[in-house]
Amino acid sequence: MWVFYALLSAFFAALTAILAKLGVAAVNSNLATAIRTIVILVVAWSIVVFKGEAKDLFAIPRQSLFFLVVSGVTTGLSWLFYFKALQLGKVSQVAPVDKLSVALTIVLLVIFLKEVLTLKAAIGALLIIIGTLVLIW
Repeated sequence: MWVFYALLSAFFAALTAILAKLGVAAVNSNLATAIRTIVILVVAWSIVVFKGEAKDLFAIPRQSLFFLVVSGVTTGLSWLFYFKALQLGKVSQVAPVDKLSVALTIVLLVIFLKEVLTLKAAIGALLIIIGTLVLIW
């Protein structure tokens, strides 16, 4: 089931890049990111409230809350830089570089989470890096 959600995520991420490029064409990239963030905030909280999950808010462990807040900060920074890159560059170049995050994640999970790097994951990360370089040049 996770593959289904991952494919939906990839599909909507692809649409996001195209729609964001169109939206940021005549708008300051920081303002565009802020508008996008408000929309995401409303959609996410609407889903939480509709599904009755808001009651769990005060039961979140401190450590989880800390990591979620820091993750939010890094997501915000990622979006700000992504929108600026889209404003300045071509989607066909910006999107693949952004997806380089997959290879970086593999490296960081080995360093910080001590996950074992399999040969398959290493080859996949290397192919992503090579593919990104090909698309840049």
